[in-house]
Amino acid sequence: MTTQIARAKGGEITPQMKFVAKDEYIPAELVRKGVASGRIVIPANIRHKNLKPVGIGKILRTKINANIGNSGLSSCLNEEIAKLKIALKYGADTVMDLSTGENICEIRKKILAVSDAPVGTVPIYEAVSLVEKPEDLTIDLLLEVVERQAEQGVDYMTIHAGLLRNHVPLAMKRKLKIVSRGGAILAKWMTVHKKENPFYENFDRLLAICRKYDVTLSLGDGLRPGCLADASDKAQFAELAALGELVKRCRRGGVQAMVEGPGHVPLDQIEMNMKIEDKICGGAPFYILGPIVTDCAPGYDHITSAIGGALGAFYGASMLCYVTPKEHLGLPELEDVRNGVIAYKIAAHAADVALKRPKARDRDDAISEARAAFDWEKQFELALDPERAREYRSQAMKKSVKKKGKDEAFCTMCGPKFCSMRLSQEINK
Repeated sequence: MTTQIARAKGGEITPQMKFVAKDEYIPAELVRKGVASGRIVIPANIRHKNLKPVGIGKILRTKINANIGNSGLSSCLNEEIAKLKIALKYGADTVMDLSTGENICEIRKKILAVSDAPVGTVPIYEAVSLVEKPEDLTIDLLLEVVERQAEQGVDYMTIHAGLLRNHVPLAMKRKLKIVSRGGAILAKWMTVHKKENPFYENFDRLLAICRKYDVTLSLGDGLRPGCLADASDKAQFAELAALGELVKRCRRGGVQAMVEGPGHVPLDQIEMNMKIEDKICGGAPFYILGPIVTDCAPGYDHITSAIGGALGAFYGASMLCYVTPKEHLGLPELEDVRNGVIAYKIAAHAADVALKRPKARDRDDAISEARAAFDWEKQFELALDPERAREYRSQAMKKSVKKKGKDEAFCTMCGPKFCSMRLSQEINK
């Protein structure tokens, strides 16, 4: 078999594992053991030729994913490639193409050609675009789409295989019912046909495709809570139990797997959610959306979710799926992607510093030294968003420099007379 997990179980340290080990500043053997146990995944489709491997796991640096993709009402190929480039520029570790509008295959093909980061998809979106109604889906069509995307080079796929027919009535008791698009599609299919989830019933066929191309399965949370009132309920944990069983089947079948997690969760429930997933899913990497910690801030959900993301990562999540300011409001545009990525880089980095990941705090220490020395260019260089920092500094200093001359050993918050850094230098001298 060609999968990373099969090779790791056989004792092999692959080039991808070596790359991840160097990137994470840890021994390659530690990465191999993590992949072999299923606690680390390296999404690396054998057809994705320009890929820089990324490791996702609890002992590694917290990763972030940026969702892009068009809808039936907005965006086009060029706009999506522009979003991809923005996401990668500002530090997204992976990207997901969630296109549901026109030219899905063309957009995905171009994204794979441009992206050196792992690319994920949700195959059921393309499948639905090929039928008149969601209930017209068949397992043969679903798997045909999965194989086509795998052959193109998609590194990981969200498959909502753990949402079972007997979970649907539990979800109907909620305030917001089912908010996952993939989950809602499958719930409708099961209700109409009075049959079990086709992905669940044909999971071995799905695993065969994933083994062939080394596609990592991202086991989707079709019953993730869509508001605080629905968090940590019976529906969510019933699905999680099914996902735990599917993780075991993936590992036995030589397929890498991670588990997707809740969307809206109060702060006080985040730690519990992270620990329950870790236990039920045998330490499989947890990939969480946010979580959003308050429902009443539309337009600012990159902030409400980054707060939850930082806590989620601190308590064990391996990858954070960004949320943009447009969440709940519309399809993200370029500036939304930038703001979402930066918010989540902050959340992930904060968790990594607190968890004492190797070299995580080096950047913070270096920028502190640059501040003490009034080395503005070094500060910009070390910033997560250098352009924004430089822009704000320039705006602030336009009038100040005219008044005070060219001396820039201060900022406009305090000015030279009240500058604590400047006073500290004088004291030190």
